[in-house]
Amino acid sequence: MSRVAVGGTFDPLHDGHRSLLMKAVELGRDGELLIGLTSDEMAKNKIHEVDDYRSRYNEVLNFIHDQGIIPRIIKLDDPYGPTIIEDFDYLVVSPETRPIGLKINRIRSEKNMKPLKIVLVDYVLAEDGLPISSTRIRNGEIDTHGKVLRTNL
Repeated sequence: MSRVAVGGTFDPLHDGHRSLLMKAVELGRDGELLIGLTSDEMAKNKIHEVDDYRSRYNEVLNFIHDQGIIPRIIKLDDPYGPTIIEDFDYLVVSPETRPIGLKINRIRSEKNMKPLKIVLVDYVLAEDGLPISSTRIRNGEIDTHGKVLRTNL
């Protein structure tokens, strides 16, 4: 029974997030899936506007429920959440969050905890070949599926 952790702001929920969450679902289907969702306080550090925690929570929960799994969703007030105090088998990360995953394993090592297997899910590219990102969506460049809405020339 695998214990899988994944974290993020997930706003707006886009195909890159869906890919990350699907990998976590795949790994945790017969075990436990923990989703750390950044608090409103942490989300204030983003360079773009972010929906409130409850809205993001509901959107992530609905997406995961559609996959036939019931996750444990917790509020993250720091980048690590329970991954530095509880045992997990996998930590699912994107290229953007991989450095945090490596730091989590350093902290775990200092605490004599076993390292997490870090599973990297690459960026999902928009139709213009650039990564889908929340910032690009909020700027009106692409939609949540990577369709180009306007170019920045």
